[in-house]
Amino acid sequence: MPPERTTRPSTRLAHLGLGAFHRAHQAWYTHRANAAAEGDGWGIAAFTGRRPDTATALAAQGGVYTLLERDADGDRATLVESIVAAHDGGDAVTWQAVLAAPEVAVLTVTITEGGYRGAAPARIAAGLAARRRAGAGPLAVVACDNLRGNGRLLRAAVLEAATAADPESADWIREQVSFVDTVVDRITPATTDADRRAVHALTGWHDAMPVVAEPFSEWVLAGRFPAGRPGWELAGARFVDDLEPFEQRKLWLLNAAHSLLAYAGRLRGHETVDAAFADPALRDRVERLWEEQRAVIDLPAADLDSAASALRLRFANPRIRHSLEQIGRDGAFKLAPRVLDPLERRRAAGLADGAEQLRVLADWVEYVRRFGPTDAPASTLEAAPPGAGAAMAVLAAAAGADGVRPPRGATP
Repeated sequence: MPPERTTRPSTRLAHLGLGAFHRAHQAWYTHRANAAAEGDGWGIAAFTGRRPDTATALAAQGGVYTLLERDADGDRATLVESIVAAHDGGDAVTWQAVLAAPEVAVLTVTITEGGYRGAAPARIAAGLAARRRAGAGPLAVVACDNLRGNGRLLRAAVLEAATAADPESADWIREQVSFVDTVVDRITPATTDADRRAVHALTGWHDAMPVVAEPFSEWVLAGRFPAGRPGWELAGARFVDDLEPFEQRKLWLLNAAHSLLAYAGRLRGHETVDAAFADPALRDRVERLWEEQRAVIDLPAADLDSAASALRLRFANPRIRHSLEQIGRDGAFKLAPRVLDPLERRRAAGLADGAEQLRVLADWVEYVRRFGPTDAPASTLEAAPPGAGAAMAVLAAAAGADGVRPPRGATP
């Protein structure tokens, strides 16, 4: 049996994408904010994005679960109680009822970059249409993924879906719903049976749904909350007016280095981030990539030095087994914001193309050839998202660069 809840906050938040990252990040921030604030607190009604399995297992535990923070020096277990209901994302009736409730003030969303081209925008649009019909008032939608301008992109995708289904709902969304841009960061590897045993050893509870994360976390937000929000700043979140420099720092240092380690690391036989980062050749490549990327990030050098120092510690943590195969998924979507955007920014600034930036793109092509496609078919550019075609074009143009090979069949 799960431990007794110490609190059961009222349902005032909805969430789409009930996975490990949400439970290690937004739900954890909300739990900590509830603990630090006075009053009833903010409870989350969370919905899965695709399969119902996580919701079924979490509901059996009353929504509570353990966050296992895994540092090089040991583990710390925290019982997280902010999720008060877990639902199958395919339950459209319950989804629309939750979003139509006037006490629900915020919808957070964790979908992958590819999710913007899937069913999620239509699902959100349907939920907001139900809210309009119920006269429940304004709402904030908070996008929590690795895309730059994620709130703006999600707004465009939802409005497109809403316009196709119900133009009146689209007009209401424009007037009543805010879309908040964010930067989110916390490495959350897949949970293993060994992790479950570690949680039991620490807590005495056989938790079927623990989540593992590194000690580091970051959440930076920019946007309006017309119906109120939790006091996330009490848990360490940061609210800013200009999010772009923080987006650049996250995507172009952390995420770009992850892509390098994922593709080049697996090609060299490594399976996890810490193993790849311990490889001197790959570590040197990461450092060179950072030098190329940081030249076009709009933050002071001291801030970037601090960020790079933190990343070295995080990547080297031997007790966070962050799978390179997991990181390498959806490369065709991820490489555009992580590598192509700063490459274009270098060109706009009159700087030469970065050799390591180009090598990451080449590594991705070779990775797909060797291990097979992990996203859109690599052999059919028409089936791939725009970033994939752009990556191929850059590689073709750079065919003569040292260490860079064009895709098969490309003409320089």
